[in-house]
Amino acid sequence: MKAVAIRFLADVPGHADTLAGWHHAQWSHLYEGWTLEQTREELRDHATRRTRPTTLVALQDGSLLGSVSLVDEDAPELRDQGDAWLASLYVVPEARGAGLGRQLVQALVAFAAGQGVARLWLFTPDHAGFYERLGWRPQGQALLRGTRVQLMDILPA
Repeated sequence: MKAVAIRFLADVPGHADTLAGWHHAQWSHLYEGWTLEQTREELRDHATRRTRPTTLVALQDGSLLGSVSLVDEDAPELRDQGDAWLASLYVVPEARGAGLGRQLVQALVAFAAGQGVARLWLFTPDHAGFYERLGWRPQGQALLRGTRVQLMDILPA
């Protein structure tokens, strides 16, 4: 795989709407009333900053290959669980299996550490093993709109 650059969405804000389409298609079933327009608004907002909430993107020769976000709340049902969440890890299907997801997660954890985040959370319906291999710890399960998810955390510092 050619070199991939991990950058803030704020550096390439024109990709916000593409990401919104990907994210909404992948995860809208987990969120009550989460519309494509809301998703666009969230990512356009992330494209204005390099502090939480924000999104990192993976680019290769200018092409968007994936993203991951750092947010204050990932699902209202889990707001009491934590206040810093890795969210919306997405890699385009044709780039999967080459370590890009790992790179995005590691970049986000390092960024969170630099922002003083003491404990970072995520939930995943079916990729707990992937995150465990990257040092995340299982912390129980939850139900989001009928889908069982694994809660996980990591101490970024």
